[in-house]
Amino acid sequence: MDNCIFCKIANGVIPSATVYEDDSFRAILDIAPAHKGHVILLPKSHAANLFELDDEIAAKALPIVKKIACAVKAATGCDGINVLQNNGVAAGQSVFHLHIHIVPRFEGDGILPVWPQGSYAEGEAAEMAAKIIEKM
Repeated sequence: MDNCIFCKIANGVIPSATVYEDDSFRAILDIAPAHKGHVILLPKSHAANLFELDDEIAAKALPIVKKIACAVKAATGCDGINVLQNNGVAAGQSVFHLHIHIVPRFEGDGILPVWPQGSYAEGEAAEMAAKIIEKM
């Protein structure tokens, strides 16, 4: 897409600190990182979010995320990795080209919010599971 900044970055129109590239993806260092070593994986084909993502591209993404996460962990010496992907404004998405964050984490860094844990009333989990299964 002509006006999508992540399309331009993924396809090399806008320069970036690239850490991985193949025919389908480019992975870059985030310009506003949570920690140094924070990487964003960008598909070269445009999809605004997970709901629009081509299944073939989706299938290729996780092995690449794993490869990058292992390299980030080794390069930064971090204690853990967050893999994040937001879909829609309500979920925190601000750039509408699917992208996956690979964020190095360190004990006690406090950089990412932790959501409060909820619970299900008796029978609610089974009811919700049935609704989800019905929609697949």
